[in-house]
Amino acid sequence: MKKTLTTLVVLATTFCSAQAQQKPVYLDETKPIEQRVNDALSRMTLNERIRVIHAQSKFSAAGVPRLGMPDFWTDDGPHGVRPDVLWDEWEQAGQTNDSCVAFPALTCLAATWNPAMARLYGESLGEEARYRGKDMILGPGVNIYRTPLAGRNFEYMGEDPLLASRMVVPYVQGLQSKGVASCVKHYALNNDEEYRHQVNVVVSDRALHEIYLPAFRAAITEGKAWGIMGAYNLYNDQHNCHNEITLNRILKGDWGFDGVVVSDWGGCHDTEQAIFNGLDMEFGTWTDGLTMGRTNAYDNYYLAEPFKKLINEATGQRKADLLKALDEKVRRVLRLYFRTTMNKHRAQGFLCSEDHYAAARKIATEGIVLLKNSPVKAFSRKGTGNRLLPLDLTKNKKILVVGENAIKMMTVGGGSSSLKVQRELVPIDGLLEAIGQKSAGCTVDYARGYVGDTIQSFDGVTVGNHKLGDSRSEDELINEAVSKAREADVVIMFGGLNKSGRQDCEGVDRQQYELPYAQDRLVEALVSANPHLVYVNISGNGAAMPWLNKVPAVVQGWFIGSEAGHALADVLLGDVNPSGKLPFTWYTSLEQCGAHALKTYPGTWREGKKIIDEEYKEDIFVGYRWTDRLKKEKPLFAFGHGLSYTTFELGKAVADKNVMQEGDNITFTLTVTNKGDRAGAEVVQLYISDKKSTLPRPVKELKAFQKVYLQPGESRNITLTIGIDALKFYNDKQQAWTAEPGAFEALIGNASDNITSRVKFTLSGL
Repeated sequence: MKKTLTTLVVLATTFCSAQAQQKPVYLDETKPIEQRVNDALSRMTLNERIRVIHAQSKFSAAGVPRLGMPDFWTDDGPHGVRPDVLWDEWEQAGQTNDSCVAFPALTCLAATWNPAMARLYGESLGEEARYRGKDMILGPGVNIYRTPLAGRNFEYMGEDPLLASRMVVPYVQGLQSKGVASCVKHYALNNDEEYRHQVNVVVSDRALHEIYLPAFRAAITEGKAWGIMGAYNLYNDQHNCHNEITLNRILKGDWGFDGVVVSDWGGCHDTEQAIFNGLDMEFGTWTDGLTMGRTNAYDNYYLAEPFKKLINEATGQRKADLLKALDEKVRRVLRLYFRTTMNKHRAQGFLCSEDHYAAARKIATEGIVLLKNSPVKAFSRKGTGNRLLPLDLTKNKKILVVGENAIKMMTVGGGSSSLKVQRELVPIDGLLEAIGQKSAGCTVDYARGYVGDTIQSFDGVTVGNHKLGDSRSEDELINEAVSKAREADVVIMFGGLNKSGRQDCEGVDRQQYELPYAQDRLVEALVSANPHLVYVNISGNGAAMPWLNKVPAVVQGWFIGSEAGHALADVLLGDVNPSGKLPFTWYTSLEQCGAHALKTYPGTWREGKKIIDEEYKEDIFVGYRWTDRLKKEKPLFAFGHGLSYTTFELGKAVADKNVMQEGDNITFTLTVTNKGDRAGAEVVQLYISDKKSTLPRPVKELKAFQKVYLQPGESRNITLTIGIDALKFYNDKQQAWTAEPGAFEALIGNASDNITSRVKFTLSGL
């Protein structure tokens, strides 16, 4: 009996060992990912391969149940995890467990000029996505701020390719560290929303590579993003969701991208082009774009049954080419699955945690920009001539808050980035809470001032803890605000834009640069009644401010999400010293913007065609690169501008060498001192000027920056290092990046219009 038992044990052990050895390679996480991909692909039928390259619902793609591969779930970002929608509809599913924390819009993140905040942002968002069961977040967005009318600028990271590049990399890395794929968007040249499905962008190779591609390239080559989303618009007469140049040649060829190209929802237009021009996963097509089609029409997608039909009907080399293209797409999808859905070691994540609210508040306060803070002339009843900010509650006992944006929730609306938040504190409630904690002797009154967008719902999500409906006339609203302003010690107006159509909103652009809803008239009336006026602009875009020289204090408050009220109160009351810097040039008027000065926006309809050609005639001269050429015409606020409640002194910069050769780096060192009585942060910015080149170059270009935190009286040495890449331009004649020997100058300061040190050096030896 003993012998028999021993024999059975040996046999069982041998059998189990054999079974272990026969474990499919694709299920073995110890194997190299490419080996797993090839093994899984070899086991898939044609139907299964077709199955994984197109959507099965609004936001999911099918897995392979037979092989134990779960479905793949995407969701909109980039500022929070979008609420779940019905299987075939944009309407919300009505669940009670799909709320989120809303993080600040990406213009605010870029305004922090702090890559550490981008990493915190990505990690926090990744944890929320994981808890919600999402495998890919559709973001971040890094399209360039080319015109302040573009409706989707609030979702992007400003006008400068270097700033956007340095901020997108840690965001992607932070998000993917939680096992959630980043899908960087919208690749490429989606720089305005008007006619976005019909626009064919005409742009030089030089501008394409120097201005519009660097942030995408950094996300791929440095951030190692697992996904990228094609844009709606066309380039070189091909839609960017299946574009031979941008996808095959540049993205997958030059940059070596090994992830998936995802179509924007409704961005795929043709089976043949989708097969051979770089698209990997098709989403949102239905049978007629975004809105029309048959229920459960996913088998009719361009990369579904039509693709399979071509394969089944083909013979010879044509069939081989189709199968090769299919397998290449499936390999990319499988690689994505092994990084996400098939990764058994992903953490579960957290939803609406206090850490996430703290992160949102921290990012928001670092991104809020103090645009102006001038001394106030003595007021007839009270006034010391001091600056209004931070608010002194011992002197300002009667505070009047004015404006719809003080009471309006901003997390709903604006298009696909609309959210369903667990909570959102609006500005007036944040002020009331903070003032109540600080001073029992202060009173806060409110006047509406203007009526804008009173709708507080989007795709089935309804929000709002303040009633927005108001039938009073423009005169009645202004008269009430002025009457109350006369009795106040200080007036804080929350104005700007919102996320309704023709403002900061997907799908359409703004139609005017001026503030809407007669806000200019309101500001003029308020400051005439009480010169102690603080204007807080809530928007993702710049706007005209014809009254700027009359208003002593101006703050850019962005769309900053769940913690808006807390973050704005932190800055206005001085609990946080503002350190944000503008990520774009704030023009005095549209005529200061190259796209409008040259009348190239929004383009010209092609005769007899449903295509509009938009030529980027300003070429590489976008934002400050354009306004630097105007010389005497200064913008309202320059790129990189942002004030503080303390004073920083930037010492003279010195270089570690005055001659640079290929392969060298050059390091610039300077001392930064906090000369004031408050702790704070300054952003040291380094621009490079090429003194002579064969092709036209901007007056200066941002090439490095560093944010430094200093206690009162503290000094610190800052080093900024650049390599030869910082001196290169894209030579479109040679189709290559080029650095030319000669004289250069490093311009160092704390804004593009406030250069405090100039260091000359020479590039030689090439």
